[in-house]
Amino acid sequence: MSRVDWRSPNMVLICGGLILTLGMGIRHGFGLFLQPMSADLHWGRETFALAIAIQNLVWGATQPFAGMLADKYGSGRVVLGGALLYVLGLVLMAHPGAPWMFVLSSGVLIGVGLSGVTFSVISGVLGRAFPPEKRSMALGISAAAGSFGQFALLPFTQLLLSHVGWYGSLLALAAVGLLMAPLAAVMIERHAHHAHAFKQSAGEAIREALGHRGYVLLTLGFFVCGFQVVFVGVHLPSYLLDKGMPAHLGVTALALIGLFNIIGTYTTGWLGAKMPKRYILSFIYFGRAVVIALFIWLPLSAWTVYAFASALGLLWLSTVPPTNGIVGQIFGVRYMAMLTGVTFFSHQVGSFLGAWLGGFLFDRLGSYDLVWYLSIALGVVAGLINLPIDEREIKRPALA
Repeated sequence: MSRVDWRSPNMVLICGGLILTLGMGIRHGFGLFLQPMSADLHWGRETFALAIAIQNLVWGATQPFAGMLADKYGSGRVVLGGALLYVLGLVLMAHPGAPWMFVLSSGVLIGVGLSGVTFSVISGVLGRAFPPEKRSMALGISAAAGSFGQFALLPFTQLLLSHVGWYGSLLALAAVGLLMAPLAAVMIERHAHHAHAFKQSAGEAIREALGHRGYVLLTLGFFVCGFQVVFVGVHLPSYLLDKGMPAHLGVTALALIGLFNIIGTYTTGWLGAKMPKRYILSFIYFGRAVVIALFIWLPLSAWTVYAFASALGLLWLSTVPPTNGIVGQIFGVRYMAMLTGVTFFSHQVGSFLGAWLGGFLFDRLGSYDLVWYLSIALGVVAGLINLPIDEREIKRPALA
């Protein structure tokens, strides 16, 4: 196979999807470690929740810089560096000598690693590899791959926990994470600088974006996505255990979310090429508010958990294709990884609060009820602020 074929758009999509499958799949299983690690290490839930919250915050804070490096130098090195930091974080996470060491490994190292192997960097590669008419679909397929990782690796993580405990599970997941490193070779971009692109510095691109009302609204709405997704991902298994449900139900619920989100992300990627993306986003946020409200108001049973997971799965990371698609549509693809990284930082601030508040309020109130109601209210707000987004492309002079 020639070098051109090896880095064809379809190969970039396949390998980018595999990286997202591994990176997101491992990360979505961290909630399963909350109870066994907290019990063995004699920590309250807030300690574990704080570490995962910091992970999400660090992931978001470093994402714009990872995107900036990927936009400037190509994404191959960024993906490789992220994969190695991710694996190192998992190995050190298995050796938590003290709470601060656990925060450093699972929070800081894995957070920085995730910024190199997840949506913003991979979306930037795909945005440059595919023409505008195929871009939304490519973003949808890659997001679906991340969801497949959640579906496939959650049961695998639970199986590891059942047989080798949390220590052996983390080392095994580190070995799995190493598979991302060779896939980085296909992410190398020979022409990261586009000769036809409007000449603009990274600073000018950020200032232009932050002065765009639609971009600011999009970024604020993405905060809510992070809050809801990470609160559910980290605390749902423990919430169900507290209600007397069997341990396998939480794993099944998170796996169902991943399974149905394959459908959701693919569908929003497909719809994004056919209708305004802001309407898709508003529907997703309103839909989440309804689904969460029904879940906490209806009598709890295995069947309501399955229904909740399936419905929420359709709306889970299905925000990613339209969100990243709007950024590329308005500003072009030259700084797409960096600008989606800034938007993603807002998502991760929400993720920090979703993870940390869940543990903080549970330790003080003995219940997750307040965070559930906050998730409903935020869903309504996000649905409203996405409606007035202007998706039209910014017109710029073409280069000779």
